[in-house]
Amino acid sequence: MLVRVQLTRIIISELNDQQIVYLSEVDGDRSFPILIGIFEATSIDRAVRGERAPRPLTHDLLKNVIEELGGEVQDVVVTNLIDHTYYAVIRVRKDGELIEIDSRPSDAIALSVHYDPPLPIYVEESVLDQVA
Repeated sequence: MLVRVQLTRIIISELNDQQIVYLSEVDGDRSFPILIGIFEATSIDRAVRGERAPRPLTHDLLKNVIEELGGEVQDVVVTNLIDHTYYAVIRVRKDGELIEIDSRPSDAIALSVHYDPPLPIYVEESVLDQVA
């Protein structure tokens, strides 16, 4: 079962290699952190603040490519946690078909916040049971 979550916090540290985003259950109390890289963290932070780069950056490019190829991003889902590594998919609807594209959660979340309003983010219940 999928549980709707939202991005509630971004921690960016110039002293560490790992940055942190927190996802919190929309209709509940559970939340959990995901360690991400500096580039994804700054992309997420920039999008959340509404800052636009003069030229498309990586997540803008991904959004543009999907749209130009006739797809519509529906949502993103954190699907699994294996050996301390999270897995996610970006779910794209094209020609009535739902296509799931393997992704790092950091890239999926970054893509989600590049939309206005941000795309829904879901987490498999089994993942929440492991971390929250």
